[in-house]
Amino acid sequence: MGFLYRNQPHPAAMETIPVALHLAFGLTTALAVWLFYRAAHRSGQVLAVLLSWLLIQGAVAGSGFYTVTDTLPPRLALALGPPLLAILLLLLTSRGRRFVDGLRLETLTLLHVVRIPVELVLLGLFLHRAVPRLMTFEGRNWDILTGLTAPVVCYLAFRRKPPGRPGLLIWNVLGLALLFNIVVNAVLAVPGPLQRQAFDQPNVAILHFPFVWLPALVVPLVLLAHLVAMRQLLRAPLTSE
Repeated sequence: MGFLYRNQPHPAAMETIPVALHLAFGLTTALAVWLFYRAAHRSGQVLAVLLSWLLIQGAVAGSGFYTVTDTLPPRLALALGPPLLAILLLLLTSRGRRFVDGLRLETLTLLHVVRIPVELVLLGLFLHRAVPRLMTFEGRNWDILTGLTAPVVCYLAFRRKPPGRPGLLIWNVLGLALLFNIVVNAVLAVPGPLQRQAFDQPNVAILHFPFVWLPALVVPLVLLAHLVAMRQLLRAPLTSE
């Protein structure tokens, strides 16, 4: 039961994080929501669901609920589980598939630019001892490459004649692999009974507001964008919006 002591969050680390990092991540989350809202043809219902989920997770994290890390299953499952279940329902039900098949592929591709500010925020959080080095591009996280290439890939895939469908499919597969890499490393660095690495400087930032929005919304949207893009590319010819 030693993890009950060594895996407790470091509140001092969170207290040193500047307001600018909080604002930067808030704006990054807003950008992800706005791009997915556009991909969903500016659906008011989609926007309402996303904003409601942000408010719920913000309130839960603000109450300190996620900072209790000695439970099994981990309390953070409340942030991760519902979005993953929603993605499964979208992909496995006929109504869900109709929705995702109607999403704008070009905008879903551009959505991955949010991975650039996410990585910069993670670097800032590392410097303030709120996430481990392995979660940054100085460690094991190369997710920023997807964000940096997203605008170029979007242009080449949708503006070039003929459209670059095979290349876009390969890019999504590689981007999904990079996402999986950082998600696994991040989960294994969260304080709690499942932690397997980064004991000296664990991943405590995502237990707090607003950074809980990373696993609760930003990562699920990025994951969904990849899965929907791959589904659309395998089912139908590539077209611009």
